[in-house]
Amino acid sequence: MTTTAPTALTAPTAPTAPTAPTVPIAPNTPTDSPDRLAALLITFLETGTPPAGLFHPEVFCDLTLPSWRLQSRGVDGLVALRRNSHPAPGTVARHRLDRTGSGFVLEVEERWEQDGAGWYCRELLRADVRGGTVAAVSVYCTGDWDAEQQRRHRAEVTLLVP
Repeated sequence: MTTTAPTALTAPTAPTAPTAPTVPIAPNTPTDSPDRLAALLITFLETGTPPAGLFHPEVFCDLTLPSWRLQSRGVDGLVALRRNSHPAPGTVARHRLDRTGSGFVLEVEERWEQDGAGWYCRELLRADVRGGTVAAVSVYCTGDWDAEQQRRHRAEVTLLVP
């Protein structure tokens, strides 16, 4: 029996972010549906602009980075956190949605271009939904990998599942 080793992730350059959600929203989806809110959250991650109806006006964000932790309250504060760390639009190359009793967990893999360089990160977002909007979100980020870190990872690690 022959087995083939899986290949490592490649680092394509992120195209300009689309203006529509990358996760299709099924017709007649309830306004508080985790599927609808996750699709809108991905749109926010790709564009940096929150779609109408995504966040509660007083949304709380707790962002954990490899060596730092930041928080914000309100849509403007959350948008500022995002734009300070990811000012350029990008793409969510992969995602996984798990529904919870109070909202959902969204695992994403992001790629973006900034100052002529391709960047990559993985994040886990736990969202609490109230009144059809995201009222609180905790974000756990791997940290942003520049092109050299991505190259080094491809050279040193063979992932079993990309």
